[in-house]
Amino acid sequence: MQNLTVTLVQCQLAWEAPADNRRQFTELLSTIDSKSDLIVLPEMFTTGFSMRALANAEAPGGDTEQWLQQQAQEHDCAISGSIAVKVGDSVYNRMLFATAQGCHYYDKRHLFRMAGEHQRYAAGKDRKIVEWRGWRILQQVCYDLRFPVFSRNRQDYDLALYVANWPAARRSHWRCLLQARAIENSAYVVGVNRVGSDAKGLTYSGDSMAFGADGRSLLDLRNENGSASTELSAADLLNYRESFPSHLDADSFYLDF
Repeated sequence: MQNLTVTLVQCQLAWEAPADNRRQFTELLSTIDSKSDLIVLPEMFTTGFSMRALANAEAPGGDTEQWLQQQAQEHDCAISGSIAVKVGDSVYNRMLFATAQGCHYYDKRHLFRMAGEHQRYAAGKDRKIVEWRGWRILQQVCYDLRFPVFSRNRQDYDLALYVANWPAARRSHWRCLLQARAIENSAYVVGVNRVGSDAKGLTYSGDSMAFGADGRSLLDLRNENGSASTELSAADLLNYRESFPSHLDADSFYLDF
């Protein structure tokens, strides 16, 4: 298990304009100085958090998925973020994890009813973990952050990724819960949000962050536009888990996902 360099990218998103957003992210990725193993983009990074699901959805393997794989190959890394994807008669808020070799995905399970997401998107059923460069990585989207049972570490992941369009009005919740998920699961946690405002008048404060397994802050972008990288130490993670094995006293119960 080697160290993993993760790059967090937060910026304003063009409303319902996938091509414009892909161009923007292409430029942003070209400015990343450090050699990254994993680049994380926000939730709905091609459209913003739009409830026009059918109008914005792409087919599996569509333009954005192909673009992600091209960027992953060019930068020799994995890239993750979510978009709307139509499968049959359903549209999913789908988190993609792309490498040059292919694309894994996770469909958002907890849909944000306060915005009507549960009426326009289908809920995913499965908890998804992808392996990349020796790391086991849990994929999560925005509102999932409020449901700790779903993200409970069964000693099957080392890093949890959260991508979001989390409004500034509830930024204290976002910041607090990201740290809590790291502490309670003895795992690294990375959360990537957006900045700016959208067509619905919501504002976003960014606050993309990375935490160590002990809850220590490793990176905090606050309201900056752009990207920043942090190296996740494999040795620090293993040493912490060995010195503070709280998982050995965790309550046992059955989880059906």
